[in-house]
Amino acid sequence: MHCKTLIFSGHALRRMFERNVSPATVRAVVESGAVIETYPDDIPYPSVLILGFANGQPLHVVLGYNDAVLECYVITAYRPDPGLWDDSFKVRRTA
Repeated sequence: MHCKTLIFSGHALRRMFERNVSPATVRAVVESGAVIETYPDDIPYPSVLILGFANGQPLHVVLGYNDAVLECYVITAYRPDPGLWDDSFKVRRTA
């Protein structure tokens, strides 16, 4: 995903603060992580779930994007729960 501008929502900044995740870490995940889910019908912009690793730990970033102007919006960032994701943190576990 190519982002000319990366914008952090207020929600993302609050959650990142609560979870001790820095903007630099999120930026690194956005730049080098892998898209593991897509949400093309999200509004106001399509979004994706990106998996990256910081200090050996998995991190998920939900990112909305406006391709017309290459702006990306960080919606949230979190460390995935191993109980909800497979060992690769790429696939959700089924009930």
